[in-house]
Amino acid sequence: MECRVRDINVHYNEVGTGRPMLILHGGGFGGGHTAMAAFEPLFRRRRGWRRLYPDLPGHGKTPVPTWLHEHDDVLDLVLEFIDAVAPGERFAVHGWSWGGYLARGVVHHRPSQLVGVMLNVPSVNWGAANEDLPAKQVVKSDPQFLAELRPEERDFEQEIVVQSLPLLETLRSTVLVDALPADPAIWRAVGGRPFTFDPGDLPEICSAPALFVTGRQDGVAGYKQAWSILEDFPRGTFAVLDRAGHWVGAEQPALLHALANEWLDRVEEYAADSVSSAR
Repeated sequence: MECRVRDINVHYNEVGTGRPMLILHGGGFGGGHTAMAAFEPLFRRRRGWRRLYPDLPGHGKTPVPTWLHEHDDVLDLVLEFIDAVAPGERFAVHGWSWGGYLARGVVHHRPSQLVGVMLNVPSVNWGAANEDLPAKQVVKSDPQFLAELRPEERDFEQEIVVQSLPLLETLRSTVLVDALPADPAIWRAVGGRPFTFDPGDLPEICSAPALFVTGRQDGVAGYKQAWSILEDFPRGTFAVLDRAGHWVGAEQPALLHALANEWLDRVEEYAADSVSSAR
């Protein structure tokens, strides 16, 4: 599907009906929204959610517009997208890695419109030196895993700490399906530069139920910086998962799904209570 935002078409996938959930993928893999495929099984027995998976600029089939010059422009595109496909509706947001950073921007701009926030191994402070990363540690090594990595998959050597061929095949059949390299223009535009505003300086507290999922061995985003913003979310659950690097969904799928299901229960309760109190 496509949504017109200013002068470009934002490609996205839409699944289900009901309350909108904006799901933002990470950066680097050009496959775009397919990187969030591991989240979809949560909804096999859960109804009432309209999942919106946009390809962020420079990923998948969404181009980098000529007017995009900084991170604020990426956030503007995300906000204009959700305004176009779900005008005036309250929604939940789930962001992974780079998408987690963008989700922080969504929280800053739309705290009262949100019914839930999930930050999955988020890049909390984009562009800032992260001195709190855990030391590199491979919990389970597999020489065959390393030998089978394709050139475009070499980052997995640093990002995955529970190595196995079945895990690699799972990633190839889900998040890497039809993946192309991300358009370098997006990184030339945003580079290591953060938002021009402080996403932690919230105009109001985000009272919606939140979930932070981090990897104990995540050498990309770590877990300590995510802990530092937990106080901005009084309804937040924080989890640090062992045997997990930057691909928590692949390395610890059962735990991630259990935590996400409980978060969705809280979000649905919160949304229902909000509707009742508004009457």
